[in-house]
Parts: sequence; structure tokens; C-alpha cells
Amino acid sequence: SRTSCAGWQAAGQECGLSLFVDSLLSCLQNYIPPESLTLSCPVCRQTSILPEKGVCALQNNFFITNLMEVLQRDPECSRPEACSVLESVSAAAAGKPLCCPNHEGKVMEFYCESCETAMCLDCTEGEHREHVTVPLRDVVEQHKAALKTQLDAIHSRLPQLTAAIELVTEISRQLNERKNEAVADITSTFEELERALHQRKTALITDLENICSTKQKVLQAQLSSLLQGKEHIQSSCSFTEQALSHGSATEVLLVQKQMSERVTALARHDFPERPHQNAHLDCQVETEGLRRSIQNLGVLLTTAAVAHTSVATGEGLRHAATGQHHTVTVTTKDKDGELVRTGNAVLKAEIVSADGSRAAETEITDNKNGTYEVGYTLRSEGEYSFSLLLYGQPIRGSPFRLRAVKPSDVPQSPDDVKRRVKSPSGTGGHIRQKAVRRPSSMYSTTKKKENPIEDELIYRVGSRGREKGEFTNLQGISASSNGRVVVADSNNQCIQVFSNDGQFKMRFGVRGRSPGQLQRPTGVTVDMNGDIVVADYDNRWVSIFSSDGKFKNKIGAGRLMGPKGVAVDKNGHIITVDNKACCVFIFQSNGKLVTKFGGRGTSDRQFAGPHFVAVNNKNEIIVTDFHNHSVKVYSADGEFLFKFGSHGEGNGQFNAPTGVAVDANGNIIVADWGNSRIQVFDSTGSFLSYINTSADPLYGPQGLALTSDGHVAVADSGNHCFKVYRYLQ
Repeated sequence: SRTSCAGWQAAGQECGLSLFVDSLLSCLQNYIPPESLTLSCPVCRQTSILPEKGVCALQNNFFITNLMEVLQRDPECSRPEACSVLESVSAAAAGKPLCCPNHEGKVMEFYCESCETAMCLDCTEGEHREHVTVPLRDVVEQHKAALKTQLDAIHSRLPQLTAAIELVTEISRQLNERKNEAVADITSTFEELERALHQRKTALITDLENICSTKQKVLQAQLSSLLQGKEHIQSSCSFTEQALSHGSATEVLLVQKQMSERVTALARHDFPERPHQNAHLDCQVETEGLRRSIQNLGVLLTTAAVAHTSVATGEGLRHAATGQHHTVTVTTKDKDGELVRTGNAVLKAEIVSADGSRAAETEITDNKNGTYEVGYTLRSEGEYSFSLLLYGQPIRGSPFRLRAVKPSDVPQSPDDVKRRVKSPSGTGGHIRQKAVRRPSSMYSTTKKKENPIEDELIYRVGSRGREKGEFTNLQGISASSNGRVVVADSNNQCIQVFSNDGQFKMRFGVRGRSPGQLQRPTGVTVDMNGDIVVADYDNRWVSIFSSDGKFKNKIGAGRLMGPKGVAVDKNGHIITVDNKACCVFIFQSNGKLVTKFGGRGTSDRQFAGPHFVAVNNKNEIIVTDFHNHSVKVYSADGEFLFKFGSHGEGNGQFNAPTGVAVDANGNIIVADWGNSRIQVFDSTGSFLSYINTSADPLYGPQGLALTSDGHVAVADSGNHCFKVYRYLQ
């Protein structure tokens, strides 16, 4: 309302009480930008939507209006509440009658439940005559009680907000403190480096001077000897030449012997004519590497990771076998739930027993990609509390309740079974089991699981056979928005349909190579119209059936060589993975080819036996590349975006991936056929977790789908059944 916000009231008081409404209206019109559809309070910043006719169409607040009326009365009025604002407000709060703003002199005694406002008798007979009205006094206590309840509820949040304010303030203080410490460290380090550089400079110059002085002494001694020899030769030559030129015969004969000996001695003397030293004296300082080092000197370590969005996954989070080493993966995320891609977060782990004593030492491995491995080994059976703290705050779900049992009491997992399946359609060595709903496992609990991806089997359907609800090498699986699970029963040449709770509904399909018949159905999906789209590997086409199994059309004949997986994008295009041709076809629903991409090979745009396909909420195409042991993601036009996975048994590795599905958050769920497991990745391909299938192990899983009620359905090909797992997104 125009006068309900403290900001507007303050504005009105500035304008003067007597002209409050008109002035406030003018203030609002000046405050709100032209053509704006909303207004924002300058005090509380709450945004309200303006009526179509603008500010003038805003409703009045009758309570404030009546208070204004009281304030504007004649000071000589007999009513004492008109003496002051405080008295007026007190009178209103005490329940004294207020006058109707629409009918002068009429007291508001009634309440309209439809309009949630007070009114006078005339109002009940006027614009509110069709509404349900009751005496005001009858609803006052009810509304007071409701407000009291709401007030209590909001009051109860004050301690939480106070604690949150204190926590954030403390983190802010610590942040500034650490910044100041880092600045001091940086300053101290670089001052020390400057001192070290100056010392090195002095040492180099000193060494330079010493070397030069030593060399100069040698050279100067040699130079002195050479100069002395030169002087002797010159003086002897000069004396001899003078005697020969100007001396008499007697004089020449008298000095001949001495001069001859002198000249002969000088001629034979070994003067140091070859340099006794060299002029080599350079200073070589390798500065390029030093400059690079200086440019990269110092690393600022920080992350955006916060505890309340970060998650921990892994079998070792909830249960463990004594004497065996277990690991848990912690995936750090920022406040928006986006994965953090860098390491160095401060993570602490602690496992304590019921009496509060530390039960095991933990070691934390930083993978430097935002994930961390926490390892531990428990020595004794029992219940433990497993705490994971990120920057001193518990991550989501922490502390976890951890149960340790003897190794003999732990059910086998796929890693223990270590099956080696030779082909997707192999039948040797599988476990035959009847269709049965599995009872709760030893680790199940009625308490809601706090780990976002710790899932378990809800039910399984099927065994090997040709009857309804039986399968022989089932392949693709899909789910419809109306609660149906559709299965491609490959070797039985039919499609079977079930409800979300596993009840058989129908099956259709006749073996053959004519349109409408099925020879080897592998992939299946349900389009936006509810039609069932089937990839037929041996017939080399894609068949389209109505929701009740009536044949409508076939597409891709003459183009496809061995279609395997099939999906439908947001545009209604049918995306088909050609396993034999190692490429992906995109068709319109009428069969017209939109585009194709791929080829046989190992590059980003090539495949080696691609299997299944899914489409995410960005209309991106996700393909499992079976023999390249990876998952590849493409744009809607077939442009390569990225890939993830490699050959192996570790987290995020594959041994021939098959089925693929995408949840509402963009997380990618992949059936790891050779490792007989299901892995979960985020939208960028970073490993998150795997679905817990240990109580009833998979054997060469094929197709994957997400049911309309949010569970994961998987075609367990080797066990000739499909299973549905609880999946907490």
C-alpha cells in the first residue's frame, strides 16, 4: 500500500502531515523512473509491482489513514487521543474505534474476510455486500493469535541470524587478519630477497675486483720485465752505434769486447714476450630464468568452497569393515553449488567413538581439482561419528553415522566379485534371480539419507525367459512422463512396458524385417507426444510406435548401418547413435536428415563403437564411446564440446561405457559396462559418486533412464532384468 512502508511514512512526515497523501503521491511519482513497472522502497529495498494505472491506483492502508485522520483533528477536539502522535497510536493499539475512511463518522465494526480489511456497517451494505463479513471483535483474537504465532516463529529465527552474523563477522575478521598476515609475509619475504640480492651484488663486485687485481699483478710484472729489456737493448744499441760512428779505431778496439758480450747477452736473453695472463673477465648473470621465477614468485592460495554445499560420497562414509582401508571422496562447491576446480582447501576429518575418543587416524589427499580423498582404517566394530569440516564448518550431512563390522559381515561388492564379461550379449556366468523387491539392506535406515548420492535398490523386474516380464539380453530402457518404463527386449524381439513401480502393462513387437516388425531392438526412447521410438540394429532403421504399440513410421532406412542408442531433443529431433558406422545421425521426426557427425577413430569427433545417447537441458548431445572408454559431449549441431573418462577401474574411469542419462541438474549418469557399476558425474564431467549396487550386483549394465518419479532405471543385461534405484538429486 502507499502508506504501509516505513520509508514512505518518513517521506510523508518530511512533507508535512496535513498534506501527507498528496505530498507522498508526488514523492512517489518523482521517485519512480518513467515507464517503470515496479517500485523499490528506499529504506527496506522491497520491490512491489505497480498497478496498470500507476501510483494513483495503489490501495490505501486504512489503518494508517485512520491514524492520519486522528492526527489531523482539531487540537480542541474533545477526544484526548488527538493530543499527540504517541497517544493516537496508543489509542489505536488499545483497540479504540477508528472511523471508516469511506463513510464519515461511521465506526469500523466489521471485517471482510475476502478483502481482509475492516469496514463500517455502510460498507457491508455497499461494495462488500456480496462478501462474507463478521463483527470485528469476533476475528480480532483469532488474528491476534495468528500474528502471535507468526511473531513467535520469526522471533525464533533471531538466535539463528545472530549466530550467522557472528559467524560471518568472524570469518570476515579472519579474512582481514589473514590478508594482513599475508601482506606482512610478502613484504618480509621480498625485503629478505632484496637483502640477498644486495649481498650477492656486493660479493660479485668484490670477487671481480680480486680477480682483476690478481691478473693485473701478473701483467704488470711481465710489462716491467719487457720494458726493462727494451731499455737495455735500446741503450746498448745507442752506445754501440755512437762508438762505430764517432769513435777512433783505438776507441772501438778498446770497447769492442765489452760491447760484443753485452749485445750477445741481450740477443740471447729470453724476454717474456708472450702474455702471462689474458683479459677475459666477464660477468654472466642468467636473468631470464630469474625474471620468470620472480614473475611466478609467490602463490596466493584460496578457494570459493563453502561447507554447506560441499558433499562427501563413497561406501566408507556410512559403513566399513574392520582392518580394511576405506576412502571417502569430498567434492567442494561454492555458495551456488558449482564445483570448485582448485585444491588447497582446509579440510579436516575426525572419527570418534561413542565415548568421544578418537577411533582412527585419517589422511587427506588433495587431488588439486576441488576433490579430496579421506582415508581411514578402523580396528574395532561399533558405531562411530564421522565428521568432515571444511574451514571449520561441517559439510552437508556431517557428522555422518559410521558403522564398522567384521569383513565377513559385509556383503560382496562389484569390486570383490571382479567379473570379466566378454561381450554385452554374453550369457556365461551370470547370476539368475527371480523378479523380487529387495528388503532393506543391513545398512538401510528409516532416517532420511543426508548424503546426496547414496542410493539403493528399490526393486528389480525380470529373469531370463520369453514370457511377459521376462527378458533375453535386454538393451535399451527409457521412461515416459506419464509414469511408464519402456524396455527394449533385444533377443525376444519386442518392447515391454511397465509402470514406475514395476508392474507389467503391455508388450508389443513381431519378429521380422518388414516395416513395423522388430529384428533386434536395442535403443528405445519416448518423445514429447508419448510415441515410442525404437532403434532396430539388425533392420538398420528406427521405428516409431504410438504409446499403445501401433506402428506409425520408420526412419533412417538406407542410411543407418547398426543403430544402437536413440534419444529425442527439445526440438523433437531424433538423435540416433550408429554403432556400426561409428557416427551420430540427427533426423526430423518425419525422417528427414538434419545432420550427421562422427567417424571411426580415436579423435574428439570420432568414435569406436558408440552405444547410447542422452540430451541435457541445454540440448547438448552426450554419447558413450564404448571402445574409447569415454563419454563425449557435443552441441545440438554436432560441434565437439568436451569429453571425460579413460580406461581403468578408478573413480571417473570406464571399462566400456554404455547407458547414459541426465538428471534435472545436468548431472550425467553413466553405466560402466565392463566394471559393472553406475557412476555419477557433474555437468562438466567431474566425478561425483557411484550408485550403490553392492547388495545385488550388476552384470554388464546397458541402458539407463531416469523415471518420472526421479529414480534410476538400468537394464541389467547380464542378469536379464531391469533394476530401479533410489537416486537423490
